[in-house]
Amino acid sequence: MKKLLQILTVILIVAIVVIIFLSMAKEQKMVVIKEGNISQIPLEVVLGKYQDSDCGMVINDLTFASQVVSNDGKTWFFHDHGGMANWLNQKDEKFKNNIKIFVMTKDSKKYIEAKNAFFSTNEETPMRYGFGAYEQSNENFISFDEVLLRVLRKEILSNPNFKEHNHSEHK
Repeated sequence: MKKLLQILTVILIVAIVVIIFLSMAKEQKMVVIKEGNISQIPLEVVLGKYQDSDCGMVINDLTFASQVVSNDGKTWFFHDHGGMANWLNQKDEKFKNNIKIFVMTKDSKKYIEAKNAFFSTNEETPMRYGFGAYEQSNENFISFDEVLLRVLRKEILSNPNFKEHNHSEHK
């Protein structure tokens, strides 16, 4: 009888834990991909409810946010332009040729197409890639194509070898 009581107690505790986790998962409902964006425009991101499509972290700030929208209306979200470039570098050319990419700009604080943006290379970004998007150009800024290339080459702030090289150039 004593053993049966212990077994029932353990089963009850496990059941309670499972119920708690399931109820939390239902409440969270994180958005990773949103469908139906046929107009291919940047969508409103609710902070704390959207997840980065590259690293999986929750998006809590839009300063370095990006969105990739395919022509079938699927939208992916990112909290670091470098993470978006990393994710995009893993896609095939057919996919890359049928998307629109939007980046949040630091100067005008709005989404613009990535190909029209200018990028700084020394920002403190969430994943330490270092790229900030701007609507207005600066002599030290680079193009979006250069961002893609630098991410591919690992020429990013989180790379200690590149960081030393990058900072010595700007001194």
